[in-house]
Amino acid sequence: MKKLFKTSSASQNEDKIETQQRSVKKQIFISFSVLLLIIITTILVILYGKGYRIFVQHGQPTISNTGIINLSSDPTAAQVFIDGHLTTATNNSLNLTPGKYSVTIVKEGYLPWKKDFDIKREVVSNADATLYPTAPSLQSISTFGIQSAIIDPTGTKLAFNIASTSAHENGIYVYDMTSRSFPILAGQSSTTQIVDDTTDKFSQAKITWSPDGTQILATITDTPGGQPTYYLLNATTFNQTPQDITAIYQNTLTLWQQQRKDKEEAQIKSLKPAVQKFAQKYFRILSWSPDDTNILYQASDSATMPIFQKPRLIGNNYLYEQRDLEKGGIYVYNIAEDYNTRILEPVSMVCTIDDPTCNCDQLTTCPVPLTWLPDSTHLLYVSDKKINVIEDDGSNMTTLYAGPFVDHYVFPWPDGSKIVILTNLNSPTLPPTLYSIGLK
Repeated sequence: MKKLFKTSSASQNEDKIETQQRSVKKQIFISFSVLLLIIITTILVILYGKGYRIFVQHGQPTISNTGIINLSSDPTAAQVFIDGHLTTATNNSLNLTPGKYSVTIVKEGYLPWKKDFDIKREVVSNADATLYPTAPSLQSISTFGIQSAIIDPTGTKLAFNIASTSAHENGIYVYDMTSRSFPILAGQSSTTQIVDDTTDKFSQAKITWSPDGTQILATITDTPGGQPTYYLLNATTFNQTPQDITAIYQNTLTLWQQQRKDKEEAQIKSLKPAVQKFAQKYFRILSWSPDDTNILYQASDSATMPIFQKPRLIGNNYLYEQRDLEKGGIYVYNIAEDYNTRILEPVSMVCTIDDPTCNCDQLTTCPVPLTWLPDSTHLLYVSDKKINVIEDDGSNMTTLYAGPFVDHYVFPWPDGSKIVILTNLNSPTLPPTLYSIGLK
């Protein structure tokens, strides 16, 4: 009986071991299956992200390797036409077989947006459209006549002259454009009178901002061809006794030129050495974008720009790239993407403030026809009495405003929601004043 008990106990142990082995095998099988499922899912997600899709053609499933185009717009819910066919709406993405496509994005009440794309296998392209209203709102934002206006280097403050009231109210004002106060009224916390006409005719002065936006140089000439008087003003408060710097004007001018030069040199030094060398030889830099990622320049000579970044970034739309520079052409160079595009055909030399070969008045009247919008991807282009907006790759030039305005007095609002112009709306008996043109 004792032997029978041992045999039964051994049998139970064997059954227990066998059960444990089956359990271990089952766990291994489940773990392997889960791992295999994760691997397969990951591969499918990667293939899906690269544009692979399963289509049914002639009753047979077919795997097609496509490219993806992401479609977005501001404002949203715009219609998307691919090669003239209404296909989808923003914000959405489409899988397209490789090839060239014309993408048009339209929305009622807004000007159409159009661009060509070269869709490549396993590559995601982005069509990001900013739409502008067909009938933008025009709103007066000042209640008095203004002689001239100039925006500060930070793009947030507007200095202007008033000459239509009393000597105490005439003078130079500074308006904080980040304020939400409308219209612009003298005496508001957002509008500061920094000098009046009791000391000199500041209402007739030419205004120049210092490079750091903290000071204003006022140039007053009593008679045509006469010797000017120069005043240095604090741009943040009323100047009870304006500082006459006529005797040391050249020193101030030299200091400001050096400050601008130091800043530009620091920006240039941030570039890769090969880009620095090319830029110093062939770029007449007109301006840097607000985020310092793009350079607006005029080609000082004809040349072919080499490709500095290898391999090239995937997903860029190279249909608009132009690396062959023509002397006098206006270009934009995207630093991070090593992407160069032509904005304007060759023109005569565009003056810059410190260029000694320019015939314009130093510091005050060197207007550049192109101005960056705050998003650093669009530029305002003033030409033929029209205000246009153009993308940084030279595409989608759109006329925003074709009404009357005083040349060169066109300024973007800090948040990009509007632009400011100086106009009397063709009323010869009225002095010009500031108006805003709504872009959103």
